Amino acid sequence: MAINKVFRQVKTFFLGGARDFRERSIFHQLALSAFLAWVGLGSDGLSSSCYGPPEAFKALQGHPTLGIFVAIGTGITILIIASSYSHIIELFPHGGGGYLVASKLLSPEMGVISGSALLIDYILTITISIASGADAIFSFLPISLIGYKLWFAAFGVLVLLLLNLRGIKEAVMPLVPVFLLFVATHLIVIVYAVISHLANFGTVYHETGRELATSFNTLGVFGVLFLVLKAYSLGAGTFTGIEAVSNGLPVLREPKVETAKKTMKYMAISLSVTVMGLMMAYILFDVRDSPGKTLNAILFESVTASWGGFYGVGFVWITLFSEAVLLFIAAQTGFLDGPRVLANMALDKWLPTRFAMLSDRLVTEKGILVMGIASLIMMLASNGSVDFLIVLYSINVFITFTLSQLGMVKHWWEQREAEKQWFKKLVINGIGLTLTTFILISVLILKFNEGGWVTMVITGVLVLGAFFIKNHYNKTYATLKRLDVIVEAAVLSGSDVHDSSSPDPVYDPKAKTAAILVNGFNGLGLHTLFSVFRLFGDNYKNYVFVEIGSIDAGNFKGADEIDNLGSFVRNETSKYMDYMKEHGYYAEAYFSLGTDVVDEVNKLVPAITEKFPNIVFFGGQLVFTKESLMDRWLHNYTVFAIQRNLYVHGIPFIILPIKV
Repeated sequence: MAINKVFRQVKTFFLGGARDFRERSIFHQLALSAFLAWVGLGSDGLSSSCYGPPEAFKALQGHPTLGIFVAIGTGITILIIASSYSHIIELFPHGGGGYLVASKLLSPEMGVISGSALLIDYILTITISIASGADAIFSFLPISLIGYKLWFAAFGVLVLLLLNLRGIKEAVMPLVPVFLLFVATHLIVIVYAVISHLANFGTVYHETGRELATSFNTLGVFGVLFLVLKAYSLGAGTFTGIEAVSNGLPVLREPKVETAKKTMKYMAISLSVTVMGLMMAYILFDVRDSPGKTLNAILFESVTASWGGFYGVGFVWITLFSEAVLLFIAAQTGFLDGPRVLANMALDKWLPTRFAMLSDRLVTEKGILVMGIASLIMMLASNGSVDFLIVLYSINVFITFTLSQLGMVKHWWEQREAEKQWFKKLVINGIGLTLTTFILISVLILKFNEGGWVTMVITGVLVLGAFFIKNHYNKTYATLKRLDVIVEAAVLSGSDVHDSSSPDPVYDPKAKTAAILVNGFNGLGLHTLFSVFRLFGDNYKNYVFVEIGSIDAGNFKGADEIDNLGSFVRNETSKYMDYMKEHGYYAEAYFSLGTDVVDEVNKLVPAITEKFPNIVFFGGQLVFTKESLMDRWLHNYTVFAIQRNLYVHGIPFIILPIKV
């Protein structure tokens, strides 16, 4: 117990104290406004300008002026995808993004593929964002320090992991000033690049035309088309993060849909302007790739070359710093949305249900830990290589994009008689489907042998694992349903024994009392009750039923949902009391709501034992015929933790096995 106390104190010191979900204002306090959502969720998209445009520009292979077409195509694509995701936000106002869209509009199986791809994408969002941030910082540091870059990136993952365990706002608020610094410095670079070339606009125009003509003469029309499309596809990392708002809707402030659409507008405009502006600046300053430096770092040095030593170097330092920190902020999207996808899939039983549980800080703690640890492993395995990570990254996000657009196209076609603007929306999603499918196929073909196969294998393994887990839960559910049918029949037959003329059972403080942990009026709880009857007969005259309503990601969506959960728990325990009264036993019910069942039971125990001093606690536990490691991992063993805690206080607790 002393160790547990020390652990709790350390946890509180680093993560903060518990939050009270009963406060009606807690949802408003935790939710993000459109501006903060732009910082926390939109930073993923905006930060992609640090690696998407450079990747596309480098692919042009000595024909930089073709970047004009890539820039225009990229800007248009951003606006189309953002517009199509605005339709998804309207259709799914409670969030869910690509996973929910594919599950509801295509099939649950397609939803698993989309969700699995999205999970890997968010892990890679964290990894590639922090790795790119480390690149941005170390590209301006002495080359002798390059050996520390990987450890710096790993430390960055751990810092963000800790911040997110504290809470959403705690992780976003400190990053606002640097986010605005990024926007300001990059806007200055873009505006300066354009203005500084206006004086000799005629020369630039003719030089650009000459270079374009040379490219067409050298490569031919189809060669130019192929090179532009290749560069456009390889710069697909630019589009990652656009889906983040639709996935993160539950963390946005009311009215959620309006907040989300406003956030999406901020993101689309800022991203398209930044990406197109940087691509044009590369062309105007004739930026060329140089080992050890990012393309943006080279651009900033070129832009400030005429500013004078102190001012130029200072501006480059500040701009690179803002890029690095924005990339760290972008990792926030993975920590905000990744656990949300995990929770949604867990609620649908595709993943272990524990991923839907909340911590006392009201965050999906286990999901955040999974995202952070997986990202750390990916960082170390890839040695922090952005070139390698971006291949894995682009493929997965476009699997989700394509399935989401396909689902929306199908939806608008099916709703063509009910929706007045169905054709307009179908066209937008149809164009989005065409573009995302093209990019997905292109990146797969171009990058398959360079590591693209790795992400397909990882995603495939996750999909297979999800089907295996779902199958296990389905079998267990079928077994428990059979148990429910048997017990419900017993309840119906038992109700016949009730004599309305007989007096109500009277509380006897000296009588033996059985306290039974239940999780609803179901076969599991009633089987435990009947086992007490079978083993101890009429030994117990008083019965106490204890139920904890678990606050998870599924019902932590607003004060009304919490109230509904409280009403449900109260109603379920009252059914046990009525049943015992019909059979001549005195019964009471104690219930509570919370994120930790063990803690909530511990809070109720003193009041229960004070009123019923001669008490024994009982809890039912599923026992599998051939228990495997998977069984222990997928199922809740809360009763053992409660038993341990009660034993320390000298309170007897008997676990009754329920074989399935």
